[in-house]
Amino acid sequence: MRSLLLSLALLIPLAPAFGQDQLFDTHVHLWNGEASIKDYQAQLKAANRSVDAFGAMWFGGPNQALAGNPADIRKRNDRLIALAAKHKDMIPIATVHPYDGDAALAEVDRVAARGVKLLKIHPHTQKFDAADPRVLTLVKRAGAAGLIVVMDNANILPGDSEKLFNLALAAPKTKFIFAHMGGMNFRFWNILALARTAENLFAENIYFDISASVILAANSPIEAEYVWTIRNVGVDHVLLASDFPQISLPKTLEAFAKLDLTDEERAKIRSGNARKLLGL
Repeated sequence: MRSLLLSLALLIPLAPAFGQDQLFDTHVHLWNGEASIKDYQAQLKAANRSVDAFGAMWFGGPNQALAGNPADIRKRNDRLIALAAKHKDMIPIATVHPYDGDAALAEVDRVAARGVKLLKIHPHTQKFDAADPRVLTLVKRAGAAGLIVVMDNANILPGDSEKLFNLALAAPKTKFIFAHMGGMNFRFWNILALARTAENLFAENIYFDISASVILAANSPIEAEYVWTIRNVGVDHVLLASDFPQISLPKTLEAFAKLDLTDEERAKIRSGNARKLLGL
């Protein structure tokens, strides 16, 4: 019995370390399909890293998902789903354009039926206004279909974060991941600490990835404020992400390691939160 208890005691300190080894990158762009996956894997191998899973989308960079060509969007979504079937660690992130109306709504239903869990739309790349009523219609439909909506939140233009906040409030049954956590406007999101005090206002449906912004914040004069924001929005609602190929995951992890977070907080952000959100 003493030997058994000693063995168990020796294993206990290893639990946090194991959690720290798990990685889920929720923001990867496959500009060149299979070739992009090989490039992503090569970067990880060169840095002696690996991921348990990564969320990948086809659009961005040279690949556009503009309004007026829903048939092309559908075709590209199918290619992405096929890649995910081949790469078991890949979580497909489909897209539509809100201004494609009924065609976009139909595509939301179709990809959801095919097992897709994430839908990415980007106001600036796709040239739409996040405050347009068609966007609200789309994200509500996505939420009803069980899709989590990923939206860019680098706060490229003044008011971007405010529009996303209002969108999430208007669609409380839809879960959102706002990429980049507001960029250099991350301070805005501390408003969520107050939103939670208003009865029936905030449905806790906003999550954030920290791609790009974490690199600017780490080892900088704003680092403490950035960590403060992570805790105010809720550590359970923050996800690790790279934004590959613009930024590598090893570079993101190097910055993330500099933040003054506990081991438990790190484990949640690195993998645990994404797994829980996606039901993995």
